[in-house]
Amino acid sequence: MKFLDWAIVVAYLIYVIWDGIRMTKHSGSKEGYFLANRSLPWWAVGLSVMATQLSAITLVGTTGQAYTDGMRFIQFYYGLPFAMIILCVTVVPFFHRAKVFTAYEYLEKRFDVKVRTLTSFFFLISRGLGVGTIISAPSIVLSIVFGWNLIATIFAIGLSTTIYTVFGGVQAVTWTDVKQMFIIFFGMGVCLLVILWSFPPGVTFFDGLHLAGALGKLNTVDTSFNLQEKYTIWSGLIGGLFLMLGYFGCDQSQVQRFLTAKSVDEGRTSLLMSAFLKIPMQFFILLIGVLVFVFYQFNAPPIVFNAAEVAKAEKDSRFQAIQQNFAQAHADRREAAIKFSTESPDFKNNYLDADKKFNDSRKEAVAFIRETSDKSFNDVNYVFPTFVLQNMPMGVIGLLIAAIFAAAMSSIAAELNALATATTIDFYRRLFAPNATDARYIAVGRISTFVWGIFACIVAIFASNLGSLIEVVNKFGSFFYGSLLGVFVLAFVVRRARARGAFFGLLFGIASVWIASFYTNIEFLWFNVIGCLVTVIAGYLISLTVSEKNLTADGRG
Repeated sequence: MKFLDWAIVVAYLIYVIWDGIRMTKHSGSKEGYFLANRSLPWWAVGLSVMATQLSAITLVGTTGQAYTDGMRFIQFYYGLPFAMIILCVTVVPFFHRAKVFTAYEYLEKRFDVKVRTLTSFFFLISRGLGVGTIISAPSIVLSIVFGWNLIATIFAIGLSTTIYTVFGGVQAVTWTDVKQMFIIFFGMGVCLLVILWSFPPGVTFFDGLHLAGALGKLNTVDTSFNLQEKYTIWSGLIGGLFLMLGYFGCDQSQVQRFLTAKSVDEGRTSLLMSAFLKIPMQFFILLIGVLVFVFYQFNAPPIVFNAAEVAKAEKDSRFQAIQQNFAQAHADRREAAIKFSTESPDFKNNYLDADKKFNDSRKEAVAFIRETSDKSFNDVNYVFPTFVLQNMPMGVIGLLIAAIFAAAMSSIAAELNALATATTIDFYRRLFAPNATDARYIAVGRISTFVWGIFACIVAIFASNLGSLIEVVNKFGSFFYGSLLGVFVLAFVVRRARARGAFFGLLFGIASVWIASFYTNIEFLWFNVIGCLVTVIAGYLISLTVSEKNLTADGRG
């Protein structure tokens, strides 16, 4: 990177930290620090909801996945609008009227403190590990692409975000999210224009899409019903629905967003904003990944996108022959692509044959690296950063790296603040100091934020072999969200549900998902359905064992 790029990245980091610390004046009470005094406008909350979910994994992992796999990942989000509508009708008004700080606080009122503590504990475990993964994603990629020290990169991203979250609370998180979303959209828009500008003369945007479509990169619907297929319309509509209900309705990092809204209606509007903007936004990011693929039809791509592994492989003379075959295969594919896109559809078969030979030559390089260096090698997460570094003009590189930092920091900040809120409210206030002052709760919240920030950085150091990052993060969440959703279904819908049933139902639900993951080939989106159904059924059946005489005065048991 040039001096201007470094200046943009450094200036951005300094501004974000300063702006977050500036928000400390709004966090003098526990309501202000944890919930922004329930005073934020719907559009700010809506952007924060989207920013919390849009991590650097989305920019880095989703674009890389679209490069290799096309648009079919968009099916993952088909259940989102339906989930948001359900939550707007049920969870949002309920939590607002209950005046709770955390989603799990209500479970004590409905069941008992054990159920509340267990659900909050599982949230802390899942989010604590999850935020470490979120930090590791950009850190691993940036450290390899730019030659930075991995640990230094992890702490640069993790602690800079922790600092403004510690001081500013949810107010700082939300307003920083709003600004970061504009940076992300602007950066990706500039990236799109640069890609289109780089197409050869005579090749238009629609010509590029025609090339991608010929190779199946634009497929967005798979109607097959197969539990072992990751992305189909059914896994998205059913499994994705359960995942989104669990994530946006039961995960404190999202519940806390709409609890900061001024009213029930503004909380609902913020979720509906995400419901109808998230899919177009994800489509846009996937499209950029596809256009990067099109860009490399006409421009020589790296033989693999992990430069460090290429440097190792080039020391072996056998790899040089592989590189020569790869270069020739690209030249042949480029010629076939230009003829197919600008001259005649009759060249389609020639193009498909040339693309197959190109892919075979790349597979040969990947196989060589796996054989000689890293058996688990997968460079899908390095596609977009490498493309940016090698092909974007000066200044734009810094802008896009800042956008990756923005995506990472927005998610990290929201997760850390949610972890601190649950730690302070569900554990410290409930179990140790129910009558402490607001100043004490804020102090504990800030200490908790810092501790979770350090914990996440440590997790990130060891989370280096995770495979496709965008899939790993969602798979990780799927181990917990369905079961947590099942507890809230018991609380809201099943009148006969009792505390004992909810407590053990949750444990059965979590266990069922782990069993399914280890002993079946069912894909991860369906884990959310399994966890929810097992939790609800087991919880209901166990509740039937609680006799009426064993119930407490308020009907819990």
